[in-house]
Amino acid sequence: MNRKKRVLVGGMHHESDTFNPITTGPDDIWVLRGKELLEGKGQSSVFGSIATLKEAGYEVIPALIARAVPNGEWDKDYYLSLKQEFLQAIKDALPLDALCLSLHGSMRVREIGEAEGDLLEDIRKICPDIPILSSLDMHATISQRMLDYVDGYVGYKCAPHTDTYEIGIHAARMTIDTLEKGIRPVMSAVKIPFLIAGEQSETSVEPMKKLTATLREYEKQPHIMAASYLLGFPWADTADNGVTAMVVTDGDKQLATEKARELAQLFWDTRKEFCFYNETREPADALVHARSSVEAGVYPVVLSDSGDNPTAGSSQDVTNFLKAILADPFLTSLNPPLCYQAFYDPALVAAAFKAGEGNVVEGTLGAAFDKEKSSPIQVKATVKKLCKAWAEAQNSDMALLDVCGVDVVVTSKHVGCYDPEMMRALGVEPTERKVIVVKLGYLEPEIRAIAKRSMLVLTDGSTNEVFSRLHYKYLPSPMYPMDQEMSWKAF
Repeated sequence: MNRKKRVLVGGMHHESDTFNPITTGPDDIWVLRGKELLEGKGQSSVFGSIATLKEAGYEVIPALIARAVPNGEWDKDYYLSLKQEFLQAIKDALPLDALCLSLHGSMRVREIGEAEGDLLEDIRKICPDIPILSSLDMHATISQRMLDYVDGYVGYKCAPHTDTYEIGIHAARMTIDTLEKGIRPVMSAVKIPFLIAGEQSETSVEPMKKLTATLREYEKQPHIMAASYLLGFPWADTADNGVTAMVVTDGDKQLATEKARELAQLFWDTRKEFCFYNETREPADALVHARSSVEAGVYPVVLSDSGDNPTAGSSQDVTNFLKAILADPFLTSLNPPLCYQAFYDPALVAAAFKAGEGNVVEGTLGAAFDKEKSSPIQVKATVKKLCKAWAEAQNSDMALLDVCGVDVVVTSKHVGCYDPEMMRALGVEPTERKVIVVKLGYLEPEIRAIAKRSMLVLTDGSTNEVFSRLHYKYLPSPMYPMDQEMSWKAF
């Protein structure tokens, strides 16, 4: 009787911002292991892979999956401990027929650099001959080591990433095809000297809409197992950064190279079409237009503090835009007040809980971690509402503070600020507010549904949308869009 084929699953997921001084450590990272991973539910790629492999009759062996909200680079010691656990899980599971991984592609570790290449190199030492396939985030940064040690990747095709589960299924099907049809995937990748942020590359609008449609058309062609655009991560100062066009075939290297070059040239040829397609303004201008909207009865107005977007890796504590709002007598006298979501400041949250609702807390707000891009604000604030261990934000404690006429949400953990339910957990009904500020880039569907007008504000922080305002040291040159007149060809 033939034994079931054995496939190990697992991975690590993180978008690491090298301009953010925070070190992502054990308190920021959540890990699923063993049975908890194997039986877990959710929309992430690893669950799509697990369900597909199980349905196909494979024995699925779980290692671990480690994730965190985008932030600064990972703590070296904690990463090495998780890596060792991952490698030991592989050794304990041998013999294996394949690995089907779920990786991000832009994860970095203090003193080590790229995490994926480091992890994959050591995995290959244990499994030199078996197929290794993996899903990737659309914002993966492709290094040579990532190409050297994996047989094939498939990247997300939607931004925001609504297709993660489906891409996990795709990675699993590539694994199944490799094992059942006896093929050995080969891939080709072409690096395009182009730095692009998510706020200019949503896939529901052009040019990404037609570019991703092209990927799907390529995947219908004979012998092509996967076609991907991996956009890189602009807020990581790395020598590997840039957009990558990648094609995986069922053994035809020449075809993979030809098609990857075609995709790369197509992307480059559309470069002038990329733009901020949402209303985009400098901070002072955005505040003027927010006032005019309120006076015209067009609200809620939602302003994105895009330079300090924690879901893209910034520190969530840059204060410059809040200072500008506090200096505006119109915006500080709104009824109900302007709501600002949210600052990462554990000390101020702890002080607010100690003071209690209805009482006054004194201290500093912001610049608790990134002390270079802004300075703290001295506050004497009324504690309007407290929320203990909110489950939707990694059990973060939260406080709503009245800071000189502005309702400021403050969190004890570094969390995403995209969900209007965060405000509601603190007694704020966002649909009733005239102006809302979120530390976010492009608006997620939940907050977008509330906005009668929205603006992306070009604020300061570790996710500054104006790349020329960041101090890159390792980024290759020339690089578009910094070098507007540069020429480049894929062939």
